Amino acid sequence: MSPRIRPRTPDELRRARRNRAHSCWDHLYAAPLWPLHGANLGTLARTCDAVGACLTVPRFPWVPEALARGNTLRRPLCTHWTGDPLGWLGRQRERGARIVGVELADEAVRLADLPTAREPTVVVLGHEQSGIPPEALDLLDVCVEIPMVGHGASLNVAVAGSLVLYKLAGLL
Repeated sequence: MSPRIRPRTPDELRRARRNRAHSCWDHLYAAPLWPLHGANLGTLARTCDAVGACLTVPRFPWVPEALARGNTLRRPLCTHWTGDPLGWLGRQRERGARIVGVELADEAVRLADLPTAREPTVVVLGHEQSGIPPEALDLLDVCVEIPMVGHGASLNVAVAGSLVLYKLAGLL
C-alpha cells in the first residue's frame, strides 16, 4: 500500500516554478529600511523570491554580507539600495505606490483584512526594537497589524514581513 500523501520530488518542483530569477516586476517591495539583525534580511530575501517581490535595503556596510550569507538560492535577488530611507519612501509615494507599514497602531488593519496588492506596493518594516521611526509614519498609507495571543509585543522582522508579503501577493 502506498502512502496517502506523496511529497513532490525536486524535479517536479523545478518544472512547476520559473526557471530563472525574476527581474524587477515593480509590484511588491519588502523594505526593511532600519534593520538590526542580518539573519532577518536573509530570511526576508528568500520570502521575496518565493512571492516575486523585490527587496529594498539601506546601504549599511554589513548589509551586502548579510544578504550574501542569507541567500541560499544561489541566484541574485532583485535588490534596490537606498542611502536615504525617508527620501526613497517619499519618491515611492510620489510615483503612486501604496505604502504599507507593519506597525502596531490604533488605525491598523488586521492582517486577515489586508487586500491583495493591485498596484505597486511597498511593505515598510521598522527596527526590530523601536519599529518604524515617527518621521516615516506620515509617509504610510496604511498600517497592518498581525494579531497575537501570546505575551510578546511583536514578531521579528523576517516573520512579520513574510506574512504580510504572502498576504499582499495573494498567496494566503
